[in-house]
Amino acid sequence: MSDADDETAWRLPPARYLAARPVEHSPPARLISRYIAMADGVRLALDLYLPAGASGKLSAIVVLTPYYRRFALAPDAPATTEPSPNAGRWRDLFVPRGYALVVVDVRGSGASFGTRDSFRSPRERRDDAEIAAWIASQDWSDGHIGATGISYVGAAADFLASTGHPAVRAIAPISAVWDTYADHYYPGGMLLQNLAGHYDSLMQALDRDRRKELARFAYFKDPAYRGPAPVDEDTDGRERDRAVAEHGANFRMPAFLAEFPFRNSALPYEPAFTPASFSPCGFAADIPRNVAIFSISGWMDGAGYANGAIARFLTLPNEHRHLLLGPWDHGARINVSPWRKHVVPQFALDGALLRFFDHYLRGMPTGLEAEEKVHYFSLHAERWRTARVWPPPATSRRLFPAPDGVLAEAAGTTGIDPFRADFTRGTGEKTRYGRLAAFDVRDYYTDWAERSAPMLHYVSAPLGAAGEMTGHATLSLRFSASEPDAAIFAYLSEIEADGSVRYITEGMLRALHRAERPAPAEYRATWPWHSHARVDAAPLAPNEPASLNVAFLPVSWTFSAGSRIRLSLAGADADHFGQVPHGRPPLLRVHRGGSEASMLTLPWRE
Repeated sequence: MSDADDETAWRLPPARYLAARPVEHSPPARLISRYIAMADGVRLALDLYLPAGASGKLSAIVVLTPYYRRFALAPDAPATTEPSPNAGRWRDLFVPRGYALVVVDVRGSGASFGTRDSFRSPRERRDDAEIAAWIASQDWSDGHIGATGISYVGAAADFLASTGHPAVRAIAPISAVWDTYADHYYPGGMLLQNLAGHYDSLMQALDRDRRKELARFAYFKDPAYRGPAPVDEDTDGRERDRAVAEHGANFRMPAFLAEFPFRNSALPYEPAFTPASFSPCGFAADIPRNVAIFSISGWMDGAGYANGAIARFLTLPNEHRHLLLGPWDHGARINVSPWRKHVVPQFALDGALLRFFDHYLRGMPTGLEAEEKVHYFSLHAERWRTARVWPPPATSRRLFPAPDGVLAEAAGTTGIDPFRADFTRGTGEKTRYGRLAAFDVRDYYTDWAERSAPMLHYVSAPLGAAGEMTGHATLSLRFSASEPDAAIFAYLSEIEADGSVRYITEGMLRALHRAERPAPAEYRATWPWHSHARVDAAPLAPNEPASLNVAFLPVSWTFSAGSRIRLSLAGADADHFGQVPHGRPPLLRVHRGGSEASMLTLPWRE
């Protein structure tokens, strides 16, 4: 089936808006490339695309990227080679329709000078304010700036808005974290160590212009690519080469992340520098209320990017904010539904983005004000739905681990089910984490039945009627462990009437971080919130019962009548996370039944 938009969820579907929107200018766009100097003297490389033949003032879309604003191409490169795989899409969407597009190599990347001292450095945020001022001062500018982009680039749009520059009117972060610690690298308080290594390899290849190494990554493997493109004034590429040489001093991701085992950990040489320093949520209070926000993510979007999109929507008090959650992976590159007809999404995301910026930057009559604020896709039902708030109204369906691997409607009598963490097993490569490392994953969890077989399972009776689970399921687990720490990995699956096992979502939590707190002002959440702070870290008393609440990653999933719900538990995922505790696979015991029964709670509506 398709994820294409339709009239049941939109008064004016994005595809129809895009088709009817006039293309005001003929490509090619005019490209100007230059350096602009920051206050500290560091020069940043910038590409400016202006619509051909434009005569009036223009609103600008800005893209702030560490992944090259544009590649230099081999002399014999085919004419169809795209030199800007990160920004070419936005160039082709916005510039012919009357926008200026500004694409910047952030400090320490591409052809820009300087070094990167952090993942999304606060120094970049200071640069963002200067870039906004430069754009607003140009004779072609109407003084209105928007920003968009995927992943790092989307969160950079948050940073730009948080500078408070009055020209910044609208941002559309796509697959962008809100809290880098919990949404990205430390979900559940556990480091995604393999991802950190893969990302470091990618950035070393980009930052040092190591072309053979870069060819390993799906997005940058075109043999015509010849490193970052020099700016116009750098006719022989010498300045570009000088800039690349400076990048050898850039930070290294694995070592950098090791500095932050807790959410409030600080650099030993800079006590004010914590994960909040490189997270949009750390600057939430600085985003003006008049900035329009369009948060976009998908149900298979990494470890917690959908959490980030939802938290941004819940946290910011801005009057004009919108939330879009689709059946997509990181960057909305793939329709992940097992029931899809098309691998590539059919949803008109370009139309949704254009309509958003037309409305809030250019003041065009788009009808956007008549649409609901929330649109989400329910998997298996294969339908778009709308809501005025998040989460959509629902009842709570409670299920309980019971004897013989049953997931029952009542808590029942007490009992214990033991299982040992297996540090040799993982969830494989066809997972939600692959796209984060720039792997071209197209089919997700196709080996799930085999991968999940050794886990501890609890399975419900067949459902008498179809039901939709939308939002965050939670697991209240009563357990004990043989070691003073443990990792809990919980998975939800649908077992269809024909026996097919479908991965739905997962949640994870390190027992050390089981303490809960009210969600803070900068990260509003409707699911159990764990501080991951050093002061709240609490080792387990070995073999003594303890409790924790695991929030599953959000999803909208419609179970079929006759299907069964399966809860699965594991103590490790060797393909993505480190061991907890190191070298000591704990014996875990699930305590079920009685007054303190373990319980699965699903946000449910029939």
